[in-house]
Amino acid sequence: MDMKLLLTSGGLENKTIIDTLRDLVGKDFKDTKMVFIPTAANVESGDKWWLISDLSKCKELGFKEVDIVDIAAVSRDIWEPRLRNAEVLMFGGGNTSYLMGQMKKSGLAEIMSDLLKTRVYVGISAGSMVVSSHLKEKEMQRLYEEPIIDDEANEGLGFVDFLVVPHMNSPHFPRASELIDEVAKDIDSPLYAIDDQSAVKVVDEKTEIVSEGKWKRFN
Repeated sequence: MDMKLLLTSGGLENKTIIDTLRDLVGKDFKDTKMVFIPTAANVESGDKWWLISDLSKCKELGFKEVDIVDIAAVSRDIWEPRLRNAEVLMFGGGNTSYLMGQMKKSGLAEIMSDLLKTRVYVGISAGSMVVSSHLKEKEMQRLYEEPIIDDEANEGLGFVDFLVVPHMNSPHFPRASELIDEVAKDIDSPLYAIDDQSAVKVVDEKTEIVSEGKWKRFN
């Protein structure tokens, strides 16, 4: 499947990841329109400093336009033309099962392949995890202790045959580092554990790690 994916843990955290996105887009950010989809954060309580930070970085990088579209809050006739108007679709972090559930319920999942024929997909945390064929929710719950919001969302978008496990070595998610070796044994598909300074780039099914930090492949 021909598409361009940049699957990050912490977003556009360093020059290597930023330069990779610029190469994927093929032009300067000042000439590029982005849509940021914050839907995964809807069910997360508490301080959203991380979401604000992700959006601020997009603004600081000088994109021509940074639209914000919550696919759970508006109807398809509103969100679809706005996503089609953009060249970069960035899916923010939060609850993975909730995001995948909303992508299916809204109808976005069924047209995502078509959208990505001419657009770049950027994931942050949960936004990176949903592209896999299977979300392995119970296994991921052991790492992140997040509730499974939508039981029907265990199947992901199916764009890649591996899992992305974000936030390795993060003080905010200590179990991700402590239990990854144990959890990886229970998963039969390839798994990339990446820290917030790393990302997985996928172009036309070719996978490459871009990193200024640490990462590890399992299986």
